[in-house]
Amino acid sequence: MRLPKFFRALPAAAAVLSALPAPADGTGAALNPAQIQQRIQQYRTTQATVTVLTAAGQPLANAAVTARQTRHKFLFGCNAFRIDPANRTKAQADYQAAFAALLNYATLPFYWGGYEPRPGETKAASLQAMARWCADHGIRPKGHPLCWHQVQPRWIFDKDLDEVQRLQLGRITREVGGFKGLIDTWDVVNEAMVMPTFNKEPGPIPAWCRKIGRLEMIKRTFAAARAANPQATLVLNDYDTSPQCAEFIADCLAAGVTIDAIGIQSHQHLGYWGARQTWEVCERFARLGRPLHFTETTLLSGPPKQQFDWQGHYTDWVTTPEGEARQARLVAEFYTVLFSHPAVQAITWWDFSDDHAWLGAPAGLVRKDMSPKPAYERLRQLIKHDWWTEKVAATTDAAGRLSFRGFLGDYALETPAGTAAFALPQAGACTVTARLTAK
Repeated sequence: MRLPKFFRALPAAAAVLSALPAPADGTGAALNPAQIQQRIQQYRTTQATVTVLTAAGQPLANAAVTARQTRHKFLFGCNAFRIDPANRTKAQADYQAAFAALLNYATLPFYWGGYEPRPGETKAASLQAMARWCADHGIRPKGHPLCWHQVQPRWIFDKDLDEVQRLQLGRITREVGGFKGLIDTWDVVNEAMVMPTFNKEPGPIPAWCRKIGRLEMIKRTFAAARAANPQATLVLNDYDTSPQCAEFIADCLAAGVTIDAIGIQSHQHLGYWGARQTWEVCERFARLGRPLHFTETTLLSGPPKQQFDWQGHYTDWVTTPEGEARQARLVAEFYTVLFSHPAVQAITWWDFSDDHAWLGAPAGLVRKDMSPKPAYERLRQLIKHDWWTEKVAATTDAAGRLSFRGFLGDYALETPAGTAAFALPQAGACTVTARLTAK
């Protein structure tokens, strides 16, 4: 049998990582290219033993079988705000095809002011259609965000703070409960660290946060989400990657807040973090004992702005050939470092296309005309080739077993006697059973 492409691509992978720094503060070994590849093998692959059973439940002995990976366990995502299943244009078809060919995770827009512009009038139908499109294409949807101090509905501005709390918690209960089974992952609170002092946009959410305190606000919002869907994955999301933010999250966990994953924004409009800073951020938050989701990642394919406003919008910010080459190189390094860290479970890009990208930045993996940039092609090489178990051809033994090393995720198995599906869920070693559906 052939080894997964990851193991055949070690020289190319080492070239991607050859520019990694070698700091003298103890992180040098963590960023060593060879050790990064060893960690990818250790944390993202497994030695699988699969017992193949016939449709009648008997071992399929001494039979030729083929196994192929169909989906990553690791979540490679992007915001999917432009997905519109009712739109039949070529541009929409191209967008959907490029998105589904690369990604298995999608962030859907639940900004309160846009989702419910008038009391009780929501965009639930359109969000349900987006989530169903995701499900139909093997993509896990996430709702973002449930509580944020921006994009607030204007109709709550004249409410007293007790009423604002009732409406905010009620909105969380309605969305999390109403979409249960269709969307089971949520960014519950967005950017809590700055929320009490935020003054660039009027509205009552920062005032409510100041009144009850940031920790109490998180306790109440997470409690509402947990009650509405006890099995949901609940994320606390922020762009603050400081030690103070890590300490605050530790306080939340100590207070009993059921945070399932720590969301880390990594918008790099002002410049690339670099491998060393990326690793240090992972280490800082991994100590809290929760999975890490890189929820909003941006690396530009155009020159940075000399004067920059996070609340602005630029119409003259364009992608360039030089910028696209740089973006592809940095994307490969950034994703490789994150994929090698055992605490990281998800990476979400922001935005998929330059068309209507946040701030007007050349942030997309595809251009405005939906043609792929080099970064898209580089990610596809990593996600669907280097880090992918494309084909395992083997013969089962007398007990119906086959063994191989593969990347974690979902698999399809084919034999002359029928087909089956199975999953490899854990690193190290997996023993699973695949029962055939008769042809």
